[in-house]
Amino acid sequence: MKVLITGAAGFIGSHLVGKFLQEGWEVVGLDNLLTGRIENLQDYFSSSSFVFIKYDVTNFLYVKGELDLILHFACPASPVHYLRHPIHTMKVDSLGTLHALGLAKEKGARFVLASSSEVYGDPLEIPQKETYNGNVSPIGPRSVYDEAKRFSEALTMAYFRQHGVDVRIARIFNTYGPRMDPDDGRVIPTFIKQALLGQPLTVFGDGTQTRSFCYIDDMVEGIYSLSTEDGISGEVFNLGNPQEWKIIDVAKLVRELTDSDSPIEFRPLPQDDPRRRRPDIEKARRLLGWSPVYSLEEGLKEALPWFKERVLRP
Repeated sequence: MKVLITGAAGFIGSHLVGKFLQEGWEVVGLDNLLTGRIENLQDYFSSSSFVFIKYDVTNFLYVKGELDLILHFACPASPVHYLRHPIHTMKVDSLGTLHALGLAKEKGARFVLASSSEVYGDPLEIPQKETYNGNVSPIGPRSVYDEAKRFSEALTMAYFRQHGVDVRIARIFNTYGPRMDPDDGRVIPTFIKQALLGQPLTVFGDGTQTRSFCYIDDMVEGIYSLSTEDGISGEVFNLGNPQEWKIIDVAKLVRELTDSDSPIEFRPLPQDDPRRRRPDIEKARRLLGWSPVYSLEEGLKEALPWFKERVLRP
């Protein structure tokens, strides 16, 4: 069995490379290294079952030989990155998705889209079910990512309906763990880096807005199950940890686990920042037999050594 993973040098993508290799697959990894890092793949280059190609999927995409599965995970995923590269973000989730779907159609391969909880915007429904259509500003600063993912979903379903491509969509909620860029601006790596360096932990708003955090090992298992389960073509799945955390409480937990004396500093809430995020994962439990295992505290303890090595190294 052979899988193509776009965005293979990214945080989640690189972990998926490891998972599929572990399960005996041949893996072709693509990444243009705009935000992905080649060091994320260093453990896999010795495998004869892994091939890496530096390539931008917004260009015409073709891979020689048979393909059984395509995972489209190429896209800047953090606000820091997608606001720095807004046009490329929209291109990779339009042209990139189009090219990856076209390749899936040509190869007769199954297609998995990495979508995002951002398709729900600032949700009016708590928790968010897959049937919820979202509350998204089409012209706000975050729309370059939110609307790009929504378009990718629409394009994916068009290929399912018109061409019969076997597709499934993963709406990924906040995920954290080793290989995250400590400077990517998302809450967990930001808090950990600030705490380790003794800097103030920056909390936007009053800290009562909520998020749900899934450890990377749990997320990878969920994506693998979604990718390999038969009989779910055309389905959309929330993947995330349904435990809801106030941001202020996350800051306090990180400070406790790092034994840090860093103060908490409050800043104005960014435009269109969602107030609450919590996935309803009943569908994943029922059809995939998947639910996360790690609590936030357990996951942070697993991730801390990796962050310490990178944040504190000379």
